[in-house]
Amino acid sequence: QVQLQESGPGLVKPSQTLSLTCTVSGGSITTSYYAWSWIRQPPGKGLEWMGAISYDGTTFASPSLKSRTSISRDTSKNQFSLQLSSVTPEDTAVYYCARDLGLINGVNLGYEYDSRGQGTQVTVSS
Repeated sequence: QVQLQESGPGLVKPSQTLSLTCTVSGGSITTSYYAWSWIRQPPGKGLEWMGAISYDGTTFASPSLKSRTSISRDTSKNQFSLQLSSVTPEDTAVYYCARDLGLINGVNLGYEYDSRGQGTQVTVSS
């Protein structure tokens, strides 16, 4: 069974870049045709899909976050990472990584997952 674990700083200052890494075990991030997504949940709000990187390295981003989001991977470590630039307190949220079934099931990314990390709290504050 695939397991995912998020890691990164829990506190980021406004205007800085938030950087998180997801370490995957029990399966390879290059396995066809999975995608690997980042999702967040601000306090009191629903889940928001941020973007993804597919098994072949293609990246996808939510239009609302595209200008500030970068997703990359390190296949040698079986990890993928998120960078969110110019953060504000509105970026405070629990951040999750997940294995996305969108490419396999022919649906949009960000709707179907079969594994997800436990999440990591990130607070944006000076």
